[in-house]
Amino acid sequence: MPLFRGRRVLDSYATLGPGPGAAPAGAVLPQKVTLAGGTGAIWWRQFPSAIIEAMQLTLSPVEARVLGALIEKEITTPEYYPLSLNALTNACNQKSNREPAMQLGEDEIRRALLHLESQSLVRSIAESRATKFEHRLQEAFNFYRPEVAIVCELLLRGPQTPGELRTRASRMHPFEDLASVHSALDRLAKREPPLVAVLPRQPGTKEARYAHLMGETRPAREIPEPGGGEEMHGGPEEAQRPRETVHVESLAREVARLREEISELRAQFATFRKQFE
Repeated sequence: MPLFRGRRVLDSYATLGPGPGAAPAGAVLPQKVTLAGGTGAIWWRQFPSAIIEAMQLTLSPVEARVLGALIEKEITTPEYYPLSLNALTNACNQKSNREPAMQLGEDEIRRALLHLESQSLVRSIAESRATKFEHRLQEAFNFYRPEVAIVCELLLRGPQTPGELRTRASRMHPFEDLASVHSALDRLAKREPPLVAVLPRQPGTKEARYAHLMGETRPAREIPEPGGGEEMHGGPEEAQRPRETVHVESLAREVARLREEISELRAQFATFRKQFE
């Protein structure tokens, strides 16, 4: 599987000095870069952060879930971070704040960690009892705090509206209003290459959704072409339903999600309060 979609390597690499594996100014990596050998692999090992800035990541769904879980736990439960393999597996498979729900085994998590570590997005730490893992997203992208929270939510739950992102990401960073969410999304969209994109608006909704571009996503196919025989909610009869009905059902799903998040917050608060009893 390709790790990146090829782009031009930054001219500033040449200023890092000559030597084996040094990239010449204006050099172009191949369209499919692997880490098994070759010139592209040598450049990647020497300049991981610069390559990430210059190229588009292509994470698998499992890798996106692993990376998102590491980011989330660093912010929400720093006392238990970095995470062991078992803790990371539980974080990836938890029911709340995840969409879709997954049941990943430790072997799948290990493979994802190996790929992420080869891209300098994850680092392993050998401790006395067990090896633990932490993400290196900040080193790679130098995000602002609002951007970290939004990227994390998009990795964990897929495409969302700015309103949903404001509600869900508030546990990691408080957003004063929707304008602050849009500001963070705009900064992510203006990166080179872009890290988020707006999706076509769904029928019966007022807000457009945003998706991250760090993985195997296809924003253009979020809404099927007219007459294509593929519906978002399961069949041709869905398209004939009144728009108000679709909107009400969407609100009902959102209320259910919010209740789930409140339940988790209550559980976290109860655990926190026990520390002082």
